[in-house]
Amino acid sequence: MKILVCVSKTPETTAKIAFKNNDSEFSEDGVQYIMNPYDEWYALVRALELVEEQGGEVVLAHVGPATNDSIIRKGLAVGAHRAVRIDADPSSSEFVANQIANHAQGENYDMIICGKETIDYNGAVVGGFIGAQLGVPYFSFVSELTSTAGTHTVTRDIEGGVEVSEVSGNIVLSAAKGLAEQRIPKMKDIMMSKRKQIEVISPADFHTTAKVVKYELPSAKGGVKMIDAENMDELVRMLHEEAKVI
Repeated sequence: MKILVCVSKTPETTAKIAFKNNDSEFSEDGVQYIMNPYDEWYALVRALELVEEQGGEVVLAHVGPATNDSIIRKGLAVGAHRAVRIDADPSSSEFVANQIANHAQGENYDMIICGKETIDYNGAVVGGFIGAQLGVPYFSFVSELTSTAGTHTVTRDIEGGVEVSEVSGNIVLSAAKGLAEQRIPKMKDIMMSKRKQIEVISPADFHTTAKVVKYELPSAKGGVKMIDAENMDELVRMLHEEAKVI
């Protein structure tokens, strides 16, 4: 089994978010980066489990500059066999998906897995774009996955229950919480990852149809107002006049 896992770079969850150039660009000043947790903890680990069961290889795909190689090395330390870095600025989800799909077209991957979303943009659209471009079935927010002899059983959590699908052939899916459990690489694995191959390829021509015009930070949260439990009239008034929820 040959599996491609898409990995992204995201700010740490504690990073202070700011913007520059008239709020049109994210400011990286003082920001520490990590591999997107949905890619690392769920997509990558489940891919490794499948290959450990059935044989094959796990390949990482990343769109970004050479400064992101340390993020890719983390995935190699977790257990991926090799990696492909498409040397381009990941300017949009559409662009990233197009670059990965173009690479995958000539590689005959049995499965492509990405995290359900990145924790910075929360777009959750890259997997769908890849599946559409390749013309293969796509399953989003997958919480359980088994594969036997080319047939895949895919489970997704839905409103009020779960959805179980069965599909044969190549598939694209996005990994949600529960698909696997995080693996912590050992020091030996970290050292060995430095010997693994990162193939750098040039981007394919692609014109992005949408661009970011402006970012805005959410409004600052107000202070907590305490109301006496016996004063229900005041609570109703505040919910109606100030919070405007009733």
